[in-house]
Amino acid sequence: MPYRVIEVQSTPNPNAAKFILDRSVSDQPTSFFTAESAKGHPLAQRLFGIQGVSSLLLLGDFITINKNADGDWKKITRLAKEALETQP
Repeated sequence: MPYRVIEVQSTPNPNAAKFILDRSVSDQPTSFFTAESAKGHPLAQRLFGIQGVSSLLLLGDFITINKNADGDWKKITRLAKEALETQP
């Protein structure tokens, strides 16, 4: 079931952004530090499919996406919203 992204918040870390969703994505902190660690988790795999994504934290109604230093926030944000809002 798709998620609706309510807001994207900046964080003190310029390489991290917090995507606030319309409902819970995880009841407990779930971190993925590599694409390999996301295997078996369809949503995390979709987000790691976005060029520049380096790690993820899922907790409650938000996902924090971290990017590589050379990642493009504009592109990552657009593609992350698409991935979340079209989640099968």
